[in-house]
Amino acid sequence: MKKLFLTGALALFGLMSAQKTDSGFRLGVNVGLPVGDFGKTHSFTAGADVAYLYPLAENFRLGVTTGYSHYFGKKTKLDFIITSYEFKAPDLGVIPVAATGEYTFGGSNVFLGADLGYAFFTGSDLGDATGAFYYQPKLGYAVDKKHDLYFSYKGFARDGGNIGSVNLGYAYNF
Repeated sequence: MKKLFLTGALALFGLMSAQKTDSGFRLGVNVGLPVGDFGKTHSFTAGADVAYLYPLAENFRLGVTTGYSHYFGKKTKLDFIITSYEFKAPDLGVIPVAATGEYTFGGSNVFLGADLGYAFFTGSDLGDATGAFYYQPKLGYAVDKKHDLYFSYKGFARDGGNIGSVNLGYAYNF
């Protein structure tokens, strides 16, 4: 089912890109810090993404996005009554497949965006969890037509709770 969902999303991505001659493609990179309990076991995250946004109205664009984020595990020390134990948390890779939307406030360079979809986990030690619901609200600034800077929260909701990170990103618009 997940492979079918991924294949369908990629096909939609290809169809949307073929409909428009001027590009709505965006390539981005981001770095961030895991928060909450996830921040106790992971030190930072780095990732890259690609999106296609189609203008539906003057200030609103809608599209699809995917990418890869890597969460780096860190050494953690657990103290017990008579001894302590040190271990390194495993790294976690995340591949989201999501719808993305962006609203630019009229006459300004400030935009508000969000990604909603599913994230596939790779190299994780999260038990039987292979993925989770993915959400990413964003607040950004378009430096010019080609360059965007944004602040976001990447969240992954699953049965065992939520994990996430606060991020700073840069995107280049084609």
